[in-house]
Amino acid sequence: MKKILIIFLTVITLLAIAWYAIVYYVPYSEGTRAGELIKFSHKGVVFKTWEGEISQGISGAQIFSFSVLDEEAEVITKLQEYQGQYVKLSYIERFGTFSFWGDTTYFITDVTLEQSPHFNRN
Repeated sequence: MKKILIIFLTVITLLAIAWYAIVYYVPYSEGTRAGELIKFSHKGVVFKTWEGEISQGISGAQIFSFSVLDEEAEVITKLQEYQGQYVKLSYIERFGTFSFWGDTTYFITDVTLEQSPHFNRN
């Protein structure tokens, strides 16, 4: 009975480690999105995470929600500085997330300030 319990716990532990490794190291997709940075905040009760939103449409109908890992200090600083401006975000989409990472599966890796296409019409 003891041997079965040890095997069971070992299998469960290995599955948990494999799931964490897949979620962390294997990106589902990578890409960029652009829009007006309308929200960026540090929120949470137990785990504080960085969460934000960009508006990708004129009326705000298309909202892209994202998270930023704490280790991305330069990205966090830029997002705080660029609040309310048009930005281009580079992201990695993961298969899943953990509560201590963020609310979304989209994690920002870089941010650049861009010219809004809505104000460049000639």
